[in-house]
Amino acid sequence: MRILKVFPRRTKATPDDGIVGTPGLWHEGDAVHISVTFTWDLKYAEWLASAWRHVAPVTMGGPAIGQRGDVFTPGMYVKEGYTITSRGCPNRCWFCSVWKRDGDIRELPIRPGWNLLDDNILATSETHCRNVFAMLKDQKLKGKIVEFTGGLEAARLQDWHVHELRLLKPKQMFFAYDTPDDYEPLLVAGRKLRDAGWTNNTMRCYVLIGYPKDTMVQAEKRLRQSLKAGFMPMAMVWRDRHGDVSEEWKKFQRLWARPAIVRMREKRNIAT
Repeated sequence: MRILKVFPRRTKATPDDGIVGTPGLWHEGDAVHISVTFTWDLKYAEWLASAWRHVAPVTMGGPAIGQRGDVFTPGMYVKEGYTITSRGCPNRCWFCSVWKRDGDIRELPIRPGWNLLDDNILATSETHCRNVFAMLKDQKLKGKIVEFTGGLEAARLQDWHVHELRLLKPKQMFFAYDTPDDYEPLLVAGRKLRDAGWTNNTMRCYVLIGYPKDTMVQAEKRLRQSLKAGFMPMAMVWRDRHGDVSEEWKKFQRLWARPAIVRMREKRNIAT
């Protein structure tokens, strides 16, 4: 069966054979799967479903509709090289839909890949986590560049994790600073990683900003705290289900989204 994989927008993770937007005269298939990652794309995705129905039967899925993630098939709904070896998270963060959708941590069969997207890989069992690291080492031996873009929880980072990560030498690994409770563990994780030889060229940190009652002064404080802990921040703007973000927060986020811009601005601050 030939499945046409349709997406409301293109991202770095969109598979090479993914189709973005409306059908063309040349599109033929047995089924159409519309994958929706962001809730603010739902209305457009529903419109796409109507547009694609004349081509083949349409099914909608993805995180935005609250669909529980089960078996992961490499290259199906994300680009080749991305992999997911677990679903869910034991934490109950107010801003996160992962635990609501996927529940507690669930370990999946380990599929090969070099960019790990797990929601909380460090929350998996030691056996599973070590097996994932072993798979990534095999990918590294094949010349692939390992990355952890799904996020690592600083509070769960252990010394043996640091040792395994050091062997992998990932291009980048993202931690997270979402709530005030995250800061002390981030400091500890930063010290462990720097002692192992890393710099913030590799050590990255997602920093949640723009949530209700947040201010740009408070957000900048957290972003600078991330730098102090040794991590290059990546500002992530909170959005409601409609995806609304003010222009002020968009502009602010751009200042803290690219390492080159952050470094340039920090150098200017030091010079003055």
